Amino acid sequence: MPINIPENLPAAKVLESENVFVMTQERAMSQDIRPLKILILNLMPTKITTETQLLRLLGNSPLQVNIEFLQMATHTSKNTPLDHLSSFYKVFDEVKFNSYDGMIITGAPVELLRFEQVDYWDELCTIMEWSKHKVYSTLHICWGAQAGLYYHYGIPKYAFDEKLSGIFSHRVLNAKHPLMRGIDDIFYLPHSRNTGVKTTDVRIHDNLEILSMSDEAGVSIVANKSGRQIFMLGHPEYDRDTLASEFFRDLDKGIDPQIPKNYFPHNNTELTPKMQWKSYANLLFINWLNYYVYQNTPYNLSDLM
Repeated sequence: MPINIPENLPAAKVLESENVFVMTQERAMSQDIRPLKILILNLMPTKITTETQLLRLLGNSPLQVNIEFLQMATHTSKNTPLDHLSSFYKVFDEVKFNSYDGMIITGAPVELLRFEQVDYWDELCTIMEWSKHKVYSTLHICWGAQAGLYYHYGIPKYAFDEKLSGIFSHRVLNAKHPLMRGIDDIFYLPHSRNTGVKTTDVRIHDNLEILSMSDEAGVSIVANKSGRQIFMLGHPEYDRDTLASEFFRDLDKGIDPQIPKNYFPHNNTELTPKMQWKSYANLLFINWLNYYVYQNTPYNLSDLM
């Protein structure tokens, strides 16, 4: 089934060229079903790229999904054209009376700042509090996951000695958990971050369960027992070349970054990286949509509590 997105969204042409089933809003109105309503709070600087990455995963399930994009009213994006934001994005005041089956909160390049130093932190806290009552299940990604764990559970983040960047293997800790169904005992996901959380800090909360761990990347996927909050500290949505783009960007800035681990063949930055995580990323998103959004959300979203 398709994802329902605005007809002129740049991601539409890319997804259609990849045979991802997308549907315009006009056509979707003729469908006699209730599609899922998903709100994406996009905090990434490269918003158009992130839109395409997330929509590619959301469009790979048998469910019809209506997408809305949200931006922060208290932050000015420097890397996305204003006409794109005004055409496709809303601010919180425009959606706060709505209810949603699911929401995604993306990562953001602000990890080295204290949460309270981020210029839109207060607004983000308002949105995360609102999500507890107006969204059935919220999926937090990378910095979004760290922000969610901090706001909802008081779990701090810790800075690494050097940036964690690369493709890392992970162990499934509970194969029977709905989010992990169909995932191999060992699976791979990209990480690109300067901070993380400690296992001991998560495990003191009885309402949280660590679903996967990595020897190198640490805590990877966490869920609360109800499934209404999912925290993924990696970047399952990343494209094949995303880590390469970040690496060469940092080189151009004179940062002298480490080569992403387990990424370039033979650590040769002139070779094309192998895609090792696409199937796992797709399955994680399908499981989230199926088990924690579609099968659990009340038909009447006004019944959400």
